[in-house]
Amino acid sequence: MAPAITDGFHLVVDALKLNGLDTIYGVAGIPITDLARLAQAEGMRYFGFRHEQSAGYAAAIAGYLTRKPGICLTVSAPGFLNGMVALANATTNGFPMIQISGSSDRAIVDLQQGDYEELDQMNAAKPYAKAAFRVNRAEDIGIGIARAIRAALSGRPGGVYLDLTADVLAATIDSRAASESLVQVVDPAPPRIPSPESIERALKLLAAAERPLIILGKGAAYAQADSDLRAWIETTGIPYLPMSMAKGLLPDDHPQSAAAARSFALSQADVVMLIGARLNWLLAHGKGSQWNERVRFVQIDIEPTEMDSNRPIAAPIVADIGSAMRCLLDAARPGRIKPNREWLEQIASRKRQNIERMQARLSANPDPMNFYSALRAIRDVLAGRPDIYVVNEGANTLDFGRNIIDMYEPRKRLDSGTWGVMGIGMGYAIGAATASGKPVVAIEGDSAFGFSGMEIETICRYGLPIVVAVFNNGGIYRGDDANRSGGSEPSPTTLMKNARYDKLIEAFGGAGYHASDTESLGKALTDALASGRPALINCVIDPTAGTESGHIQNLNPKSSLSDSKQRGDAG
Repeated sequence: MAPAITDGFHLVVDALKLNGLDTIYGVAGIPITDLARLAQAEGMRYFGFRHEQSAGYAAAIAGYLTRKPGICLTVSAPGFLNGMVALANATTNGFPMIQISGSSDRAIVDLQQGDYEELDQMNAAKPYAKAAFRVNRAEDIGIGIARAIRAALSGRPGGVYLDLTADVLAATIDSRAASESLVQVVDPAPPRIPSPESIERALKLLAAAERPLIILGKGAAYAQADSDLRAWIETTGIPYLPMSMAKGLLPDDHPQSAAAARSFALSQADVVMLIGARLNWLLAHGKGSQWNERVRFVQIDIEPTEMDSNRPIAAPIVADIGSAMRCLLDAARPGRIKPNREWLEQIASRKRQNIERMQARLSANPDPMNFYSALRAIRDVLAGRPDIYVVNEGANTLDFGRNIIDMYEPRKRLDSGTWGVMGIGMGYAIGAATASGKPVVAIEGDSAFGFSGMEIETICRYGLPIVVAVFNNGGIYRGDDANRSGGSEPSPTTLMKNARYDKLIEAFGGAGYHASDTESLGKALTDALASGRPALINCVIDPTAGTESGHIQNLNPKSSLSDSKQRGDAG
């Protein structure tokens, strides 16, 4: 009797299932089509996309939400490269993700003899991934997947690339040997306990502070140490600022939130505690006019090399956030840390002023809608639905949305994050819907939507409860720009005027809505959520609404020549 055999395709599926990974996002094609079919036949969920980049974004955000690596499956060479953008974004943001790609014959690739979709994918991936591995023998598939899982989850999470050659996938192996080659990963992200000295150093610095401030980053949200984080903030009484994806760790209407007085708090704080937040461009690198020049920092981060990356860290705590918070709570006796009362009153006063100013803008009802009025209409509908995930991208759509849409539960706001990339919208929405089973509202600028808009077919194909609201002002930033030459061709930042994005989803069986005022927008969103069907709302926004580059105009260099001058006559 001939021995039972299996092949590389089955080994990959068996290894993923053994480690509790039951969902794949991808685009089928050579040489991984049968891998996708087999995964589905073996009980895994497979979501097929129209573009690998969106599949990768879905995998990455699923990894962030579940703390298990999201799996993205791509074809070789061009498909691999499409997925790499999402993998690099996952690494930058600290999301656990594994991109698995089929690849061409190694012998031909290494001699550059011109194989089908020839590319040295593993070495191409290395600069953009936390780790990259290639499997050249079927008996190493189990260990390769185990290494990828551990690399994606341990320390600061990130994106991992796993290269599976066509030969390895098709290779046969004795079933018993194959079974013995599989690896079940044990404790891939063990706790990193902080040193007692680092805890005491931090407590002393915070106790001596007159104007302390806590900044919560998305690393704090990823840690899922929600109750301990809340206990720490409420026990110490320290005001806090949530970064965008940390909104909802405590509800946005919490009395200690200083979000409405962000600029004032940053400019006056004498000790800032960073919890899962990095001093990168989103915080002006901890330098400049928005910061108190004498501020001192406490920082909790699992990555030791993050300390002192931009500013000296007076009290570094190298640990996972859950362990650090438990140690801080255990060591801080009641009343040891007590912010100055005047500091708290100053923040409260500045909050009241800014909230009143914002309320005046939100109360206006211009025709056509602007970002304030349209987002107010969405906010009012979402206020009673804290279970809904909100995906937000664009320039002005993102910046205004961050400040207007309140969050009440953790990990419910998903946006472009550390890299500030465009195109995450539909991938994140699909990943959140499939990982959670909850409804998703994706609030998109019209330019941002264009990067992944074809994925509305994917949303409709799988019948996902996703409502897309496209803020249509007819342009990148705004829709009233003119061709500087006086010619008839559109300007570089102009999109098609009077576009009807709602008609796109109707072509795939979804529900399309056209909203030109706040009343129709609120009703459309309410009806769409009640239906549970895929839907898209075309929100008509004033073409003159919006500013160049949103809130980061300073990062967009301008020509030193005025609009009226050409290079030839500028002298």
